[in-house]
Amino acid sequence: MTPLIQPTSDKAFAERLIRQNMSGYHEQLGMHWDSALFEREWRTFETYQLIINTCPVGVLCLDHDTQAFYIRELQIEPAWQRQGFGAAAIRYTIDRARQTSIDTLRLRVFCINPAMELYQRMGFYVLKTEGHTHYMERRVL
Repeated sequence: MTPLIQPTSDKAFAERLIRQNMSGYHEQLGMHWDSALFEREWRTFETYQLIINTCPVGVLCLDHDTQAFYIRELQIEPAWQRQGFGAAAIRYTIDRARQTSIDTLRLRVFCINPAMELYQRMGFYVLKTEGHTHYMERRVL
């Protein structure tokens, strides 16, 4: 099953899903959710929902500069994880980057996050690690 990926302005869904999915990592790493930061960043992102049968099951937040496309958030509802939706969102991001002639994708991921495996399967490699975060990159060919 392939999700429909479409632009969204549903900030409430995105914030709820991100907070839900990241809360365990935040607790483990002694971090807290910053609603004001989310609000500021939300206004700068290209935001998309992943939809199955008219129901939102994920969120993808992107931005870019002249150097790279950045995956700022990629979150899938827990019941829909491990079904290829994250990979579909990454392929969508690759296509978006190609449309703008940008040849690099970048993202950050907590070192303890099992999504690392997905990113590596999708061609990302670790550029550097700082604190509890891997900074990853892949080329868009």
